[in-house]
Amino acid sequence: MHVALVHMRHAAIGGTERYLNHLARHLAALGDRVTVVCRTHGEPPHPDVRFEVLKGLALGGSWRMWAFAQAVEKHVRAADYDVVYGLGKTWTHDVIRLGGGCHRTYLDLVADTSEGVRLKDRLALKIEDRALAKGAYRQVVTNSEMVKRDVVTRHGVAPEAVRVIHNGVDLARFDPARRAERRAQLRGELDLGPDARVVLFLGTGYTRKGLDLVLDAFSELAPERPELRLVVVGRDSTPGSWEALAEGLGLADRVRFLGERRDAEACFAAADVYALPTRYDPFANSTLEALASGVPTVTTETNGAAELIEHRVQGSVLSAELPDESRARALANELRHWLDPEVARAG
Repeated sequence: MHVALVHMRHAAIGGTERYLNHLARHLAALGDRVTVVCRTHGEPPHPDVRFEVLKGLALGGSWRMWAFAQAVEKHVRAADYDVVYGLGKTWTHDVIRLGGGCHRTYLDLVADTSEGVRLKDRLALKIEDRALAKGAYRQVVTNSEMVKRDVVTRHGVAPEAVRVIHNGVDLARFDPARRAERRAQLRGELDLGPDARVVLFLGTGYTRKGLDLVLDAFSELAPERPELRLVVVGRDSTPGSWEALAEGLGLADRVRFLGERRDAEACFAAADVYALPTRYDPFANSTLEALASGVPTVTTETNGAAELIEHRVQGSVLSAELPDESRARALANELRHWLDPEVARAG
């Protein structure tokens, strides 16, 4: 078959980008003709993968997104693809994968819309409505049952037209057999002794991922557990404000902000518990990475990956119905459970 994989950005990093590369490589290895339709691209994931670059004139990121969707519609109409697989914000496809979930749900749960909805979000909603309109697709792929329920409810998609395919994890990279070695290495780098108990927070966009809830929970636990440390890994647009928040809670000497790192496997190995009280994640890959590393994970019902966790077996799942203050207290209770020496030994 001649397959078009459509996403505005092709690159080596990023969740959707990695998925795109894996899929393109696999299809090319099977002998299919694979064309990545994009605006920008990096190195091809397989020698037989080709690129179709659609790079029309557009001012600003919002209109660039809309112009790309229009260009894809025009290009696909004239091309000879057997299957068009949409991975981003476009409306021309046979199959659409909602790796980012429903944009309106993201706005409802995360975004500050007190001053109105931004242009970029308004355009994203228009694209999503067209992409999921009746007759616009043959199949919808979601990465969690949570997103499937959402797309059926919000867009009237028939349940039988939605296929749930959970994200995967690199079991060679996130290998508990190498945990002791990696644990000692990173803990040595951070000057954390063998008796330190480490809660890890890892993510991009600290508000959406719930770092404020982690800091509140940690401030409750810290007086009880002098050996407890919080390690924060990832990227945020206002890192200084988070460091100031930790200092204001009296946690400056108990919290380490490491910034963005490329060795997530070492970060999980160094941790005793992974805390991700995210406000919305269609399927947080880091959940699987933590579990594959042998680290209990505390997350929320608004993380699609939570449906793979049995409560207090592999980790804990916090109710989505709780307000922030109650959710922080519930998070503290679950961290307290997983940090209990008897529970840790049993694990």
